[in-house]
Amino acid sequence: MKFSWRVAVLWTLPALVIGFFFWQGAFAGAPADMSRNAANTRMTYGRFLEYLDANRVTSVDLYEGGRTAIVEASDQDIENRIQRWRVDLPINSPELITKLKEKNISFDAHPMRNDGAIWGLLGNLIFPILLITGLFFLFRRSSNMPGGPGQAMNFGKSKARFQMEAKTGVKFDDVAGIEEAKEELQEVVTFLKQPERFTAVGARIPKGVLLIGPPGTGKTLLAKAISGEAGVPFFSISGSEFVEMFVGVGASRVRDLFKKAKDNAPCIIFIDEIDAVGRQRGAGIGGGNDEREQTLNQLLTEMDGFEGNTGIIIIAATNRPDVLDSALLRPGRFDRQIGVDAPDIKGRLEVLQVHARNKKLDPSVSLEAIARRTPGFTGADLANLLNEAAILTARRRKEGITIHEIDDAVDRVVAGMEGTPLVDSKSKRLIAYHEVGHALVGTLLKEHDPVQKVTLIPRGQAQGLTWFTPDEEQGLISRSQLTARITGALGGRAAEEIVFGAAEVTTGAGGDLQQLSGMARQMVTRFGMSDLGPLSLESQQGEVFLGRDWTTRSEYSESIAARIDAQVREIVEKCYDNAKQIMRDHRTVCDRLVDLLIEKETIDGEEFRQIVAEYAEVPDKAQFVPQL
Repeated sequence: MKFSWRVAVLWTLPALVIGFFFWQGAFAGAPADMSRNAANTRMTYGRFLEYLDANRVTSVDLYEGGRTAIVEASDQDIENRIQRWRVDLPINSPELITKLKEKNISFDAHPMRNDGAIWGLLGNLIFPILLITGLFFLFRRSSNMPGGPGQAMNFGKSKARFQMEAKTGVKFDDVAGIEEAKEELQEVVTFLKQPERFTAVGARIPKGVLLIGPPGTGKTLLAKAISGEAGVPFFSISGSEFVEMFVGVGASRVRDLFKKAKDNAPCIIFIDEIDAVGRQRGAGIGGGNDEREQTLNQLLTEMDGFEGNTGIIIIAATNRPDVLDSALLRPGRFDRQIGVDAPDIKGRLEVLQVHARNKKLDPSVSLEAIARRTPGFTGADLANLLNEAAILTARRRKEGITIHEIDDAVDRVVAGMEGTPLVDSKSKRLIAYHEVGHALVGTLLKEHDPVQKVTLIPRGQAQGLTWFTPDEEQGLISRSQLTARITGALGGRAAEEIVFGAAEVTTGAGGDLQQLSGMARQMVTRFGMSDLGPLSLESQQGEVFLGRDWTTRSEYSESIAARIDAQVREIVEKCYDNAKQIMRDHRTVCDRLVDLLIEKETIDGEEFRQIVAEYAEVPDKAQFVPQL
């Protein structure tokens, strides 16, 4: 445990308090003579009077103003030897002096010394001085620490991390899969390093660059790469650090941030998650959060107000551009908006090559095959994939990462942790028919994506899974492809009904029905793929943004809504009838595949297609089927 002087001070102060009171008690009014003439035994006042009447007392010394006496008297029990006793006298005993005079006994009164008062005065002065001094050093030390008492006056100061020469350890060579964004940002770096190349032809440095993309695509990594490449001062801050519950603090922090940036220009300011402070103004009931809006107003003024910020480039990142204020997105503030999307197959291959540098891969592992197997994966997903594969390799005590670890890692990242295999029972056979129904319908439909794998091994909440490999190179999806996907999603329910009967249909198709209902509704309301004609009846938007979409009226009448429901039902019913017909026509191959799946628990796509080809003609899908 590391020793801290603050802890020592906190323990010393209570010790000083306790020691002070002991000190006061030890020196308060104790006469020095009494300690010199102290008696070993005590005597009661009544017994003292008896000794006095019996003429056995020889001398009396009075102390503490007559409250205590040291008595010398002869003791009959030890041959009349002279002994000393201490007697506590009553407060009012004037007759004692009279008796002592009548008996001709020598007595003396010793006045009280002022040593206790002196020590008490010194204690009353020294202890407060020590206490105040200790507290002074304690608060002075803590005022320099984050959150300390001295920070009360620093609420308006910017919390941005500042690096004069940012050494993030990340360069553009370490960022892969987003070449278009890298090219745009490389110009920003060149602006900072060689501005004369652009100013010579009349070009001006862009004031702001907004990185837009889903989580995990590398927006923050790009900002680190810019700071590492540019070699200029770099300020980094999160949007949430501007906002406090005290009104005016956020605006003050914005002013302080830009003041520091002007002093160190040319420089870069990186604001992560800018949607925390840049949300649309007036988007709340009753005027919204006034503190956030004042902070945004100050940010807008600093970026493009009356004062120019020459040499300051602002880079911001967000995954919610739809909620940002329009004044923040206009040219002059964020001149460039760069989309950082999930990488394509070439980009995924480059990302895998970057993250595989420090991984020990088996020579048989093909990174290209992994890239083709993982459509839709972001850079963070691919990094996590290789890390999970490395963890599985270490757990299985292998020398290098093999294809099996990669395959299991893909399944774990997409579907979740592997569960306990099901025992051979009616439930396992029903799940097998359900999954084979998906795969068989998808294989026999030409427009459907090819089957990658069918398994009965539970993962996450699913008792069985059927994997398909979509064609990512196809940017547009046709009506026949959407219909084929809906039919394939209904293949599991169709297999249950054909094999076990309508009464034995289970809840296993709940997720499939939810997915295909959404696709069918989008075909009708957004893509114009129904009898309603080429009409877009619903806008593409996510959650309702309070203040902007709360009062949005429906874009169609109640009669149109009824026709939409009818069209969605018609599409789904046609696809379901088609799926059931496929299952009736190919019941023999379905039974064989179910028996094989129960025995092996997993069938890969190539083996599945070979078995189906023995009983029916498998359409040639013009798509690449990756082999791991």
